[in-house]
Amino acid sequence: MKPKDLILLAIVAVVVWLLPKLSLFYIVCGLLDFRRSKRFEAANWRRYFFGNGILTWFLSPFNLLTDLLCARNRGIYQLTDLPDECQKEIRLLMSLADNEPKIISELSKRMTEKKRGMIFFKWYGKNITNTLTIPEFHQPFKYIKTIGVSIFNKNQSTSTHYGPLRITLRVLYNLVPLKNDAIYIAAANQKHLWHDNPLFIFDDTLVHQSVNGSDQLRYCMFVDILRPTRQLSLMGFFLSIVRSLIISFNRIFYKNWDMIK
Repeated sequence: MKPKDLILLAIVAVVVWLLPKLSLFYIVCGLLDFRRSKRFEAANWRRYFFGNGILTWFLSPFNLLTDLLCARNRGIYQLTDLPDECQKEIRLLMSLADNEPKIISELSKRMTEKKRGMIFFKWYGKNITNTLTIPEFHQPFKYIKTIGVSIFNKNQSTSTHYGPLRITLRVLYNLVPLKNDAIYIAAANQKHLWHDNPLFIFDDTLVHQSVNGSDQLRYCMFVDILRPTRQLSLMGFFLSIVRSLIISFNRIFYKNWDMIK
């Protein structure tokens, strides 16, 4: 076991000893949350409880409550699983992206020295102004709350990781789906090849990894939508609170990315 793991284990042991009831509550919530990915290998246990999933574990009570307030969590979604109005917004965004050549031409120029780049046009409902301006991305949407583009340089990938919150679902749309099996996203137990379908919608708190094993740049629209629920305004309120709490710290969540302005 790594020294870092031993330190975290010692901290957990102290918390369990000092706060046994709260600890038991968190252990139960964590186990319920962890089993959703159906990845039970030792490395994934360590990743969730002692690695980059520890924030997801910390937020598991809130995420489980969110599951109760929303429609059944499918984990991985087809577009037709979503409400008609949400489908309409996503199709509109896909059409806008497909017909906006500046996205590829401008962003490709800025990736010479970068491994992974990210540009945001909207973040948790707040419009973001960049040197690359696409006004259509700033229109008010009912479901779409984050709009960005992630760019991977040649032979780059993320770590295997968990997203923190289930207020939203992640929508990824590959703008240049090359015929290459080495360009994919793996979420839970599913490997999704972009050339099979450029659209992938999933619960970001499932364990996942994005891979570009090619010698070409990989461009994906990076979109968050509110989860389908009868309490959509409540989910929007929760999201606005989260935005207010972490807006000064959002660099922490994208510390391994070069932010493009």
